[in-house]
Amino acid sequence: MQEVAALQTQALAEVQSATSTGELKDLKIKFLGNSGLISSKLREVGSYPGDKKAFGQAVNAAKKAVEDALEAQEGKLKGGEMAAQFERERIDVTMPARATRVGFEHILQQTTNKIKRVLGGLGFEYQESSEIETVSYNFGALNYPPDHPAMDDQDTFYIDDDFLLRTQCTDLQGHIFEEVRDGKRPLPLRVFTVGRTYRNEAVDRTHSHTFHQVDCFMVDEKVSMANLKGTLGIFARQMFGKDVTVRFRPDFFPFVEPGVDYAISTPKLFNGRWVELGGAGLIHPNILENYGIDTEKYSGFAFGLGVERIPMMSYGVDDLRHFMENDLRFLEQFKAEPVEL
Repeated sequence: MQEVAALQTQALAEVQSATSTGELKDLKIKFLGNSGLISSKLREVGSYPGDKKAFGQAVNAAKKAVEDALEAQEGKLKGGEMAAQFERERIDVTMPARATRVGFEHILQQTTNKIKRVLGGLGFEYQESSEIETVSYNFGALNYPPDHPAMDDQDTFYIDDDFLLRTQCTDLQGHIFEEVRDGKRPLPLRVFTVGRTYRNEAVDRTHSHTFHQVDCFMVDEKVSMANLKGTLGIFARQMFGKDVTVRFRPDFFPFVEPGVDYAISTPKLFNGRWVELGGAGLIHPNILENYGIDTEKYSGFAFGLGVERIPMMSYGVDDLRHFMENDLRFLEQFKAEPVEL
């Protein structure tokens, strides 16, 4: 009994001398925890040689006294601690704020945005497709023969026998034409996409394994090469200036017939030289017929080009690799409107 009284006196004295709520937590564990100096006395009730009831009551009374003392002391200390914390964290609202962090859109994103504005203004609908594509959409739906060189392993990144990293954004055609065939999308069509593409090529100043393309196609009644030339003429003038001219020369692509490559020339940017932009042509009738589109009534055109070529030509960039190296010395030359981060 005397030991219990002594522990109570010791606990109360230490509680009164505590200067922080952290110390009070430690004292609570020391005296009232499961193995605390006072709590552990309850396990001695059964072996106590004298009045067990009186001993148990004494232990419980000691616990209660210490609990009350802890609670009272915590109330005194907590207010002071909170006041000190508030003072430490006090904010002077008259101080200048931190400068807002801003970033600038990458030159390729700026180019993509301009492409979207131009083609969207011509009435074309923007759509996207997956960078991981099936062989059937990337090649089969676009009239590629099974032995076409583009399908070789050395030209394409295959994931397995059925999937690959798309080599061209023209893969979107098959997805859209399926919607037409299934009655989910009506004709006529005016669709374009901009996205990342992949080809198994060595990287040098004019080639890369990863690059961006814009692909655009239209299907309607009586679509001809005149519609294609007119659309590409407007597109080129919007992207490069009003004095640009467009040239078409015969070329072959499995998904168009006839096919052409198209180039542009402008005295301002290229000193009158012709610079090839991409491939184009009328959508091959085999493709339209495969999706149930009546080629007696409907025809279409398609064109595609590398997005990187546009800023390369516009700004005289001579190495494709600069766009993907994240060198701020290069990228800061093309700052547009800042974007808050």
